Amino acid sequence: MGDFPGARAALDDAAYAVVGAPLDVSTTFRPGARFGPDRIRRFARPFDEYDQRTGRHFSDLACDSGDVSPWGDIPDYLDFLTGQLSDHHDDGRLPLLLGGEHTVTVAGLRAADPDVYVCLDAHLDLYEAYAGDEYAHATVTSHALDIADEAILLGARTGSEDEWDRAAEADVTVVPPEDVGGWTPDFDGDAYLSVDIDAADPGFAPGTGTPEPFGLEPREMRDVVRAVAPQSVGFDIVEVNDRDDGQAASLAGKLLQTFVFAHAEATLD
Repeated sequence: MGDFPGARAALDDAAYAVVGAPLDVSTTFRPGARFGPDRIRRFARPFDEYDQRTGRHFSDLACDSGDVSPWGDIPDYLDFLTGQLSDHHDDGRLPLLLGGEHTVTVAGLRAADPDVYVCLDAHLDLYEAYAGDEYAHATVTSHALDIADEAILLGARTGSEDEWDRAAEADVTVVPPEDVGGWTPDFDGDAYLSVDIDAADPGFAPGTGTPEPFGLEPREMRDVVRAVAPQSVGFDIVEVNDRDDGQAASLAGKLLQTFVFAHAEATLD
């Protein structure tokens, strides 16, 4: 496994740290999220590390801390991963978490402790337990609402009847795919931004566990990442697997770069 391209800053100097979390135990239909961190790094190799829009170099900003390999006890693994991510926060680095299945977001949220959970996702993920598993990938928004005051789900287009009933409550906002292009952040406080790659239409990102048609275009996802990054205290990108020719991983890597440059522009001198 190589580092994320351009993530060459010294650990003590970096403002951002890439952290892989190749968890892949509750994927329902098409497993392979365990390969996500490696594929995102590999398919980001063609990208220039200079951003003309902000005038910044990725190599000045980010380091790569490698992967935190999972084990069978998922609650225990999430506790350990939370500790690893918290160490970065304590040292002044914003961790950039690469999944792995969406469950790893629980650790990112616990480490960042945001006011608002903002998520690009095809699915509501509002199950309290899925197939008897309270830490399944489809439960992430429920866990998020144990930490954040509200959840904003962008591009969500499918869920069970019970999930849609839960989404109708005041602490959840669902922005359907056709409205994401006109959405702008209007929340107070800090945000945690999670990008499930299946928010994209499968034509753009087929390499994911639960693809869902009629999704977002890459530019719409980029614009959301740029808009939310300035208020973000945590970031992840999840659910990339090895079931395509690299389209999902390439999009994920570019969105990670986009987040870093937009966040740095807003928060660093």
